[in-house]
Parts: sequence; structure tokens; C-alpha cells
Amino acid sequence: KEVQQDLISNMQKWQKIENASIASTGRVMEKTENPIVRLVMEIIQRDSQMHYRVQGLIAESLQKTVSLTPEELGDVWELIEEHIKIEKKVQKLAEEALEATKGSKGMVVQSYLLEYLLEDEKKHNLMLEQLAGIQKGMYPYG
Repeated sequence: KEVQQDLISNMQKWQKIENASIASTGRVMEKTENPIVRLVMEIIQRDSQMHYRVQGLIAESLQKTVSLTPEELGDVWELIEEHIKIEKKVQKLAEEALEATKGSKGMVVQSYLLEYLLEDEKKHNLMLEQLAGIQKGMYPYG
């Protein structure tokens, strides 16, 4: 129980920091017209907004039951498998695009943004792989 309360407290503190990050990125965007800086700040801002939601769900799940049943996951698993294929295609495209920029000194910004996209696609694939692990745990004989 104490560990749960500590984790809830941690999530609430973390949410305050995420709110500060959201405000900070907003201030940077207000001060610049540069499209690269604005885009980076917007990406960070949106990630912080999503982090806030995830932290909220973690805290909520410790205060009341939040569950995922085999039936709920099973109902959408075929669609998730289709999405896994899409994510793999997108990651391959990102890898190819990034490779094409290697050695081009005039493509520093493009390489920077392609690297971001590739890392994000890798993150999506990891999340889906871990969800597949959860699904396998629910259906050990499937």
C-alpha cells in the first residue's frame, strides 16, 4: 500500500513537471518563427501531453481497477496485427530515407528530422511487440 501511495505521489509530481514542460515549449514557440525550432518544440509539447495522460492512468490504476481482458484485446487483435505490419513498413521507409541522407553535408536538418521519425517508429514497434507479449500471456495456448 505504501509503495502504491509513493508511486501515485511520484506520478502527480511528474505530471506537474510535464505541465511545466508544456508551458516552456509554448514560450519558445511564441518567441520564434523558425519552423525547425517550432516543430521540435511542438513535438516535445505533444509528447509531454501524452506523458501526462500516461502518468494519470498509472496513478488511476493504483486507486481503482483498470483492466484489459483477453476478450477486449482479442476483439481488436486482428486489427492490431495489421497495424504492426504498417508500422514495420513505415520503419523501413524511415531507415531507407535516413540512409539516403548519409554523407550529404547539405542535409543535416533532414537527417535530424528523419532520425527523430525513425526513433519514434522504433518506439511504436516496441510498444506493439510488448502488447503482443501481453496478448500471448493472456492466451498462452493460442
